[in-house]
Amino acid sequence: MKNILITGANGFIAKNLIANLKLQNDINIFEYDINISADLLDEYCKSADFVYHLAGVNRPQNESEFMEGNFGFTDKLLDTLKKYNNKSPVMISSSTQALLSNPYGKSKKAGEELMLSYAKENNVNVYIYRLPNVFGKWCKPNYNSAVATFCYNVSRDIEITVNDRNTEITLVYIDDLISELISLLKKENTNDFFYSPKITHTVKLGEIVDLLYSFKESRNNNFVPNMNDAFTKKLYSTYLSYLREDNFSYPLKMNTDTRGSFTEFIKSNDRGQVSVNISKPNITKGNHWHNTKTEKFLVVSGTGVIRFRKIDSEEIIEYFVSGDKLESIDIPTGYTHNIENLGNCDMVTIMWANETFDSENPDTIYLEV
Repeated sequence: MKNILITGANGFIAKNLIANLKLQNDINIFEYDINISADLLDEYCKSADFVYHLAGVNRPQNESEFMEGNFGFTDKLLDTLKKYNNKSPVMISSSTQALLSNPYGKSKKAGEELMLSYAKENNVNVYIYRLPNVFGKWCKPNYNSAVATFCYNVSRDIEITVNDRNTEITLVYIDDLISELISLLKKENTNDFFYSPKITHTVKLGEIVDLLYSFKESRNNNFVPNMNDAFTKKLYSTYLSYLREDNFSYPLKMNTDTRGSFTEFIKSNDRGQVSVNISKPNITKGNHWHNTKTEKFLVVSGTGVIRFRKIDSEEIIEYFVSGDKLESIDIPTGYTHNIENLGNCDMVTIMWANETFDSENPDTIYLEV
C-alpha cells in the first residue's frame, strides 16, 4: 500500500487528482487542507511515500498572504518531512507567473527556490510544475480561471466581459494534467526539477467565448460541436459541468400528426443528423427515395417492416424489424422505401441521415414502394 499525501485537498486540482487516485489499486490517500489539524500533517509526513503539494493562495484579501500561503506553508511542509527523514518524492504546483514580478509570481518563485534547495540538500526527487491556466470540472468561477467564470456565466445568462478578444491564453485541461501527475508515481529517479504540462492549448479569448455561446445555442438548434477538435471537446465537457442542476434537460421540437411524431435529436456539420421517429400501429411512413442522402434505421421498440424497391424495378424487398432484436438497416440511394408499424403499440425508430435536412434541397422524392 502506497501512502500519498495531498495538500490543498479541497482545491480544484486536488479534487480531480483524489477522485482518480481512488481508482488506482493499493493507494492510501492522506488529504490535508488548511482546516485540518496541524498534528495530522506530522502524521502524514511521517508515513507518506509520495507528496502532491497543491496547496496555495490565488486570491487573498491582502498581498502578504501570497507569500504566507505559497512560501510559508511550503517551508513548513518540507521541515516536517525533514523532521522524519522522509525522502519521498514531492511534486509542487507552481505557475508560469513565477517568471513575473507581481506578488503572486514572486511568492510562487520563492516556493520553487525553497523546493529546489530542499531537493539538492536532501537528495530528493522534486517535480516543480509551472502550470498555465488550468480548466475543467470543479474549477471555481470568479476564482480559479477565466474559463470557469465564462462557463458559469454563459450557462446562467450572465453577461461576460472580454476587453480584447485577440488576447491569447495557454490552457491545460484538468484530465490531461491529472494523467501526467499520476504517472509521476512510477517515474524513475531524475535530475530534472522543472516541468511543464505536455499537452496545452493556446487559444484566443474571443474563440473561447464564441465556442461557449455555440454550446449554449446547441440546445436550441441541436447542432453538436466538432468533437474532432481536442480543445473544443474538452471545453464542451467543461461547459456542461457548469449547468444549473435544474437545467440538465431541454425540450426538443416534436413534429406530430395522427401517424405519430418525428423529432430531430442531434445535428452536426460533418456527420449529418440523428432523429427519433414514432409510428402509431398500422401506420406506414416514408414512400420516398433519395439521390445522395443516405440513412440508417434502428427500431428500438415495437415491431415493423421496412420495404425497399429500386425505382426502376417492380421487386419489393422486405426487412422485418423489432426492438427485441436490434439491427441497423442501411437505406441506399435510388431505392424508394417505407416503414410500417406491424404491432399493437407505438414503434420507435432511431434514424440517422448523412446530412442535415435542407428545406431548399431536401433530396426527398415521393414514390410509392
